Amino acid sequence: MKLARAFAALVIACLAVLGCIQAVTLEVKEGNSTCIKAELSASFSITYNTSSSTRTVQVPLPDSATVDSGSSSCGTDDSSPWLVAAFGPGHALRLSFATDGSQYSVATLALQYNLSDSSYFPDANSSEVVTVVSTSVGIWATINTTYRCMSPTTFRVDGATVTFSAMRLEAYMPGNDLSPTESVCMADKASTTAPTTTAATTTTAAPSPAPPGTPERGTYSVNNGNGTVCLLAQMGLQFNISYVSKSQNKTVQDLVNLTPNLTSSSGSCEASRATLVLTQEQTTTLSFTFTLNSTTSRYHLSGIALLANWSDMTAPFSVSNIGLDYLRSTLGRSYMCNAEQTLVVEPTLSLNTFRLQVQPFGVTTNQFATAEECQMDQDQMLIPIIVGAALAGLVLIVLIAYLIGRKRSHAGYQTI
Repeated sequence: MKLARAFAALVIACLAVLGCIQAVTLEVKEGNSTCIKAELSASFSITYNTSSSTRTVQVPLPDSATVDSGSSSCGTDDSSPWLVAAFGPGHALRLSFATDGSQYSVATLALQYNLSDSSYFPDANSSEVVTVVSTSVGIWATINTTYRCMSPTTFRVDGATVTFSAMRLEAYMPGNDLSPTESVCMADKASTTAPTTTAATTTTAAPSPAPPGTPERGTYSVNNGNGTVCLLAQMGLQFNISYVSKSQNKTVQDLVNLTPNLTSSSGSCEASRATLVLTQEQTTTLSFTFTLNSTTSRYHLSGIALLANWSDMTAPFSVSNIGLDYLRSTLGRSYMCNAEQTLVVEPTLSLNTFRLQVQPFGVTTNQFATAEECQMDQDQMLIPIIVGAALAGLVLIVLIAYLIGRKRSHAGYQTI
């Protein structure tokens, strides 16, 4: 038994360290049609408890992995498509997908592992089947294109990590083969940037650009088919973005303000979905997607996408996330937050908002409805109230002390 465990550990180490994990091809079908296809290599770093300590093991996705037809699905109007790759005694890699009509993304990444499998988890103090989930993955592509990422990319999933490499993937497929048109991940774009060689010269480093300051507040709206306003928004917007700089030949992080007088707005309004698209000088397209839950009459910002092609970028920058949960409010009311907020989209992009008010549903008379304020605004309003109450209490204490002292001083005099 010990020899078998040692051999299994040696094989796993070889696969993880030497990179000899073979690519696996997985397909989800509905009848004779393929809706999801993936060609990828994957390995999992999992930490588990033994009776005396914790251990971390590297588990590869073996080439014997197969699609679990009972759990995998092409999806319906009420359910998401799922790709479930099963391997070993109770292990599985699960990917669910979502789309906004123009792009698709991995909405959920889940890893299931069985601690009773002693070949992977020797001396584990539990035999349970563990499932860990992440809903912020960053794998997305344009509809009818193949997502391609040859570079190793690691995602943290609770107490484990999942590393993909040599990945080609497509969901919502119109045909049975991967599209020849590819959406390339940022890691591959950065790795193909050719370094430049220059003669050694004495140069003076350029000064760092000054911070852009607080962005100007813009007013944006979307009209429905009959010309009336169906979405209203007022906000200052600032990009916190990482991209490969052409002038510096490296990845830089930059703060860039959106300029309202150079920005136009468009979009669409549907019963349960509304979209605001902001376009600045044909170089920046920023879209917000809002979703309404008709059961709870609550809406939220569910998706943000940015396509930028700035002069200093080595390649167009494209990021999208349709699994967000920001700016929650009630149907018939607007959402307001005067304080600065940070909306994280992906590791390479976040948005800073200033003096924001938005209403994507139930707009009447071209005006915002009563606002529901964010927690930060409520906290900021509470601080002066607390300070004022404390000062009032202090004044009251001083006044009471003065009156008591004055009364005692009068009591010390006797009439002659």
